[in-house]
Amino acid sequence: MLIQANIPTFVQSNSPLVGDFCLWSMEKVKLFAKIEEIVQSLGFLLIESNIRGDNHLKIIEVFIDGEKGINSEDCANVSRVINEAIQAEDLIETSYRLDVSSPGVDRPLKYISQYPKHLNRKFEIIFKDGEEEKKLVAKLIRVEGDNLYFEEKKSEYKIGFGDIVKAKVLISF
Repeated sequence: MLIQANIPTFVQSNSPLVGDFCLWSMEKVKLFAKIEEIVQSLGFLLIESNIRGDNHLKIIEVFIDGEKGINSEDCANVSRVINEAIQAEDLIETSYRLDVSSPGVDRPLKYISQYPKHLNRKFEIIFKDGEEEKKLVAKLIRVEGDNLYFEEKKSEYKIGFGDIVKAKVLISF
């Protein structure tokens, strides 16, 4: 049985809906798509977005980055535009809190455009070498196209961006 009464047109589909869970799942898809559209239109990279909390207060977390980094003004601007869209398009029907921030050094890098700002920093990289995965702790010395060059103990390693499974900048004090 297809239930579509009192369901906004953006949620209507040809598949049956099962309670509020499906409705909320569809709302999340629309919300995340809008967040991605906004972040990209403002010239930033969407690293991750998620929602936690309960029906009384949803907490929307948005992590953004840029080729030259992110500052608090960037986060405030992205937050303002996302808030305006949520309210104008009625994307969330409950109370919410929106947190927009940089991903921080503990999150793996997701895009090749994030690497150049980390030149001469030490990385922990897990990458594919043929059929196996290898781990390397080395300093990023240059980025050329889709290739990243790392140095460890006077040896240079060329790793294609597509071969990287996970890469984290290591903090040194």
